Amino acid sequence: MGWLSWIVVGAIAGWLAGQLVKGRGFGCLGDIIVGIVGGLVGGFLAAQLFHMPDAVNGFNLGSIVVAFLGAVVVVVVIRLLRGGRG
Repeated sequence: MGWLSWIVVGAIAGWLAGQLVKGRGFGCLGDIIVGIVGGLVGGFLAAQLFHMPDAVNGFNLGSIVVAFLGAVVVVVVIRLLRGGRG
């Protein structure tokens, strides 16, 4: 997957995760970063738990869903590490 696809999928996934997990947002760049990291986490979890080795593979609905779920995990972990602030 190209870098532009990672940015677009990351932006969508990060924004969706921010909408689902309410609180102070991370801003546009922060949402993109959370979404990209979420794509990596979601891809790793999909490979480990569901034996899907290439779950995030381009700009498509499946990639966005996996990245979104990973981004939700990342946002929740960040909030836990920050002690619930923000």
